[in-house]
Amino acid sequence: MDSEGPDEVDRVVEAWATARPDLDLAPMHVLSRVTRLARHLDKDRRNAFAAHGLESWEFDVLAALRRAGTPYQLSPGALVRETGVTSGTMTNRVDRLTARGLVRRSSHPADRRGILVTLTGEGLAAVDAAIVSLLAAERRILGDLSPADSEQLANLLRAVTRRYVQ
Repeated sequence: MDSEGPDEVDRVVEAWATARPDLDLAPMHVLSRVTRLARHLDKDRRNAFAAHGLESWEFDVLAALRRAGTPYQLSPGALVRETGVTSGTMTNRVDRLTARGLVRRSSHPADRRGILVTLTGEGLAAVDAAIVSLLAAERRILGDLSPADSEQLANLLRAVTRRYVQ
């Protein structure tokens, strides 16, 4: 425990230790904090995106296109791989983003049956503004960590999540 004293997780784990002294509660010390942090991060992400008129799923699609580099376009299949949703879900998302003027569809020049999804100027401006807000929120969350501690935490989390995220 650090010098600031016990937190909510410490109290929960202590209560479990009293109720079930036969259990190894070590994972709770880490993963209960990760769960609580995820809730805060999700709220901060939603707020950062909402400030620019976006929902989280919209940001995810626009961000995948932005990361693709100029001309900011991908096939629907590549968007599915980048965002981890089904093709039906992606079709619905592209339809909605097209209706909002944030992306446009065009024929794939190398495949007559294929299409490409491209960021519009409005979509590019929205995703660029939203990523700045997101990073500011994430910096606030990690604000008490030194750069070395932040890097160590990233490395530890990478080791834990590697089995789930390929």
